[in-house]
Amino acid sequence: MSRVAFLIALLVAAPAQAQFKLPDLNINKLIDTAKGVVKATHEIDEPEEIAIGRDVAARLLGAAPLMSDMRVQRYVNNVGRWLASQSERPDLPWRFGVMEASQVNAFAVPGGTIFITRGLLEKMHSEAELAGVLSHEIVHVVRKHHLKAIQKGALTHLSADAAGAALTSVNSEARGKLISFGTEMYSRGLDKGDEFEADRLGVVIAARGGYDTYGLPAVLQTLQGMNAKDSAVALMFKTHPAPGERLDTLAAKMQPVLDAYSSQPQLRERFAVETKTSR
Repeated sequence: MSRVAFLIALLVAAPAQAQFKLPDLNINKLIDTAKGVVKATHEIDEPEEIAIGRDVAARLLGAAPLMSDMRVQRYVNNVGRWLASQSERPDLPWRFGVMEASQVNAFAVPGGTIFITRGLLEKMHSEAELAGVLSHEIVHVVRKHHLKAIQKGALTHLSADAAGAALTSVNSEARGKLISFGTEMYSRGLDKGDEFEADRLGVVIAARGGYDTYGLPAVLQTLQGMNAKDSAVALMFKTHPAPGERLDTLAAKMQPVLDAYSSQPQLRERFAVETKTSR
């Protein structure tokens, strides 16, 4: 039995005389608070996850709309959905989009929505590089990295009752605060461990999809060669471990896998053709 469940059971089972001896203790309020904690800490089911992600995605698109080039959007969606089908959560309503933004970045939203910016797309040279980045973001969704961070933030910034309502009720007043926090999270970043895990497992998804596994390392090398003070990469560098650190960690953990699948296609020509209108 969890500590919260035990607290509820203890309060409900408390004898009348015990309540009488503690006149200043509001038992009902304590029970309601404990129930609020249960709601806020319960395992968020898939429909709730998708609903939260839909709200967060709408906020992100309010800051930077999608590119109007439907050919590029279809191409990135086709690559992304193929990769997502190789993951442990293939049945999510996966959607991929390219944002009309010159900054170099990518965003994974709970429930299966993933954005990359035009600026990042323009730094790539092959479909394998695109696959490496999308696979990294897919892992964030599969492992619920952002969802867990949002839930943790709800418990930190809202009362137990409000946090429970925000996570389970689309129309609650606290929901807006939760989504605002979730959106702001993308300017703060995840824990390093989450990013390293996304790199490591992203390589596996790219390999399953039939791509050269050096796609993601190639993008990291490109980022490493950019000036960290460049406004185009400032947010990426702020919210992620340094590219060199990511490359070293990836090599230490995944070198055999990287080498074993390095002969798989890079698809440079197809990438150039499919994205030429945006380059």
